[in-house]
Formats: sequence, structure tokens, C-alpha cells
Amino acid sequence: EKTELKKDLETKIAQLEALIEQLAEEIAQAKDQISKTEVEIKMASQTREAENKEFQSVVADQRATQAILNKALMKLKDFYSKGIGKALLLQRASQEPPVKFNDYNSNAGASPVMGLIEQIIEDSKALESETTAGETKAQAGYEQFVKDSNGLIKDLQESIAQKKTGASAAAKGDTAEASANLESTVGELESLASYEADLHAECDFVVKNFDVRQKARLQEMEAIQSAKAILSGAK
Repeated sequence: EKTELKKDLETKIAQLEALIEQLAEEIAQAKDQISKTEVEIKMASQTREAENKEFQSVVADQRATQAILNKALMKLKDFYSKGIGKALLLQRASQEPPVKFNDYNSNAGASPVMGLIEQIIEDSKALESETTAGETKAQAGYEQFVKDSNGLIKDLQESIAQKKTGASAAAKGDTAEASANLESTVGELESLASYEADLHAECDFVVKNFDVRQKARLQEMEAIQSAKAILSGAK
């Protein structure tokens, strides 16, 4: 019975040690994953910072462009609205050119330039709008990535804590208990083995000395009988 208990305890200890090793490996992997995730968050933050800096630069450039062109456009509109430009163009048109052109249209000189400026302003606004939409999308993606990554780190940290304080601690406690029981069982088996050896030695001694002791006993009995006979004759 004690021998079977010893085998069972040895098997249990081996299983617990394998479990502790597995838990230690899983904890190490979780810590490594946490480190990698933290690095990824840092890299994503640096990339996002650079992207935002570029966004700010593009928007500032486009708004500056729009401001300059709007001023130019206002001046052109003012120029032509006061008739200064019209008069100048009419004066030029009244001069006989080397080649005869059609009659002057009052908006012919102004419209192409102002139209071009207005188109550039619209393109600039479109680029600003597109850039802003891209920035908004990139920022949302970055925030979601950070949120998911922090959630993963939290889960991994909780898993490590559970394995350290829970499964691993319990396995180590069970191992210590099983080791103590094994030590006690081995001690008992050694005591039993020692007792068996002593008992076996005593039996061997009794067997080996049985004839001698039996002969001595017979001699004692004969001596007693002789003594009794002598005592009877003396009476």
C-alpha cells in the first residue's frame, strides 16, 4: 500500500512540475506579447504624430493660398467693378491693331483670369477638405488601434496575474504538499524495510540456534531429573 502511494505521489509531482513549467512558459509569452504591443503603440503614436504634422502643414499652406488668392480676386473684382479696367481695355481696343479683332466684350479681359483664380481656390478648398477627411479617418483608426492594444495588454496582464497567483501558486502548493507526503512515505517505507531486516535477522538467529538451544534445554531437563532422583534416594 505504501509502495503504491509512493508511485502515485511521484506521478502527481511529475505532472505538477510539468504544469508549472507550462504556466511559466505561457507567462513568458504573455510578457513578450505585452512588450511587442507596447512597442507597436509607440511606433503608431510616432507615425500618427508625423502624419498630423504633415496635415497641419498642408492645411496651413492651402488656407494661406486661399487667403492670398481671395485677396487677389477681390482686387480684380474691385478693379473691374469701378470701370477702370474696362476703360483701359476699351482704350486699347480703340487703337487700330495690325490685325483686326472682333468688338471688345466688357468681361473678356476679366473673366478668364478671375475664373482661373476661382478654380484654384476651389481646388485648394477641395484638397483641404480631402486632407481633413483623411486626417479624421487616420486619427480614428489610431485611437481604435490604441484602444484595442490597451485592451489586449490588460487581458494579458490579468492572465499573467491569474496564472501567477492562481494556477501556478496552486500547483506549487500542491507540489510542496505532495513532496512532503512523498518524503513521509519514503521515511515510513525505509522504517518498514529496516524493521523487516531486523526481524529477518532475528528469525535467522532463532533458526540457526534452535538445535543448540533445544539440546541445551534437554540437558537442563536431564539435570533436573537427575537431581530429583538423587534427592529421592537420599530420603
